Amino acid sequence: MYPVIEWKNDKVYMLDQRLLPVEEVMIEHSNYREVAASIKDMVIRGAPAIGVAAAMGMALGIVNAGEDYLKEYPVIHKTIAETRPTAVNLFWALDRMDKLFQQYKDDYQVLRAKMIEEAQQIDRDDVEINRKIGENGHVVLKSGQTVLTHCNAGALATAGYGTALGVVRGAVENGKKISVIADETRPYLQGARLTVWELQQDNIPVTLITDNMAGYFMSKGKIDAVIVGADRIAANGDAANKIGTYSVAILAKYHNIPFYVAAPKSTIDITLESGVQIPIEERAKEEVIFFREQRIAREETEVFNPAFDVTPNHLITAIITEAGVVYPDFKTGIARIFNS
Repeated sequence: MYPVIEWKNDKVYMLDQRLLPVEEVMIEHSNYREVAASIKDMVIRGAPAIGVAAAMGMALGIVNAGEDYLKEYPVIHKTIAETRPTAVNLFWALDRMDKLFQQYKDDYQVLRAKMIEEAQQIDRDDVEINRKIGENGHVVLKSGQTVLTHCNAGALATAGYGTALGVVRGAVENGKKISVIADETRPYLQGARLTVWELQQDNIPVTLITDNMAGYFMSKGKIDAVIVGADRIAANGDAANKIGTYSVAILAKYHNIPFYVAAPKSTIDITLESGVQIPIEERAKEEVIFFREQRIAREETEVFNPAFDVTPNHLITAIITEAGVVYPDFKTGIARIFNS
C-alpha cells in the first residue's frame, strides 16, 4: 500500500494529494506549523487521515518545543485545531493526545516519547480499523455489482486501506467481482484524481463520470449501490460528507438504490443530536474559479464553496463501522455500539 503519512526521524512525511495523479511527491514537515498548513491546504485530506496528521503534528510540536513545551503546548493545540472544522477525527485525535499530555506533562522526556508513540499507534490503529470496516461491510455487496462513490474515502483518505473503498476492497478480497463508478467530485476533483488513481493501483475496475451523470446511470440500472465516507456523523445518523453527497443520496432514494456510509466510530460525534449542529467549512473561492493554475471563471465572480453537506438519516440505508453495520433506527444503533 502506498504511504499516505509517515513519522520518520522526528519528521512527518505526507503524500501531496494535490498533485495526484500526475505526480507522486512526499512532502517533509519539520514542525507543527507545516503540518497544520498541509492539513488546511489539503496536502492530506479525509477525516481519518486528518486525525492521524493532527496527532503527528502534536507530537512534532512537543519534540521541537524542548524546555518550552509547557508554554508552547496551548499554541500547538490551537493551531492544529483551527485547520479543518468539520472533520471530527481531527478533534478526536487532539483529545487523545491531550489526555496523554495531561498525564505525562511533568516529565518532558517521558512525554516526548509517549506523544511519538501515541501518534504512531493512531496511525497503525486506523489501518486495522479500516480493514475491520471492510470485513464488516463487504456483506452488503454481491458479486457482479457496481458501486458508485463520491469524493475519495479510500486509502488516501485514511492511514491506509480506506473506509468506503475499504468495503469495496473487502468484497474483492472475499472473491467478489466488484466494479466502481467514481464521480469526479467538484470542485477539488477527489473522485477523478484520487479514487480512480488508487483503484487503478489495485486493479479494481473503475469508470469515471462527471457529477451530473449519476442520475442518468441510476435510471439505466447501471448502479447497484452507493458507498460514501463521512467527516462527521451525528448521534441520530445524519452524516456530513463532501459537498454533493446529499444530492447523490436523494437520487439513490428515488431509484431504490441502497446508500451506505462507511466510517470509523471516531467519526461519530455523539455530542451532536443531529446534523443541523455539524459545522460546515466554507473554503476559498479560488478552488472553484481555478483548477490548479487554469482560470475557469472571471476573478470578480461571486462564489459559494461549502466543502461539505449533510445527508439526513432517512436517506441512509446503513452505517458501516469497525464495530458492525448499523441499521435504522440509527440513534438506538449508534448508542448500542458505543455502549457495548
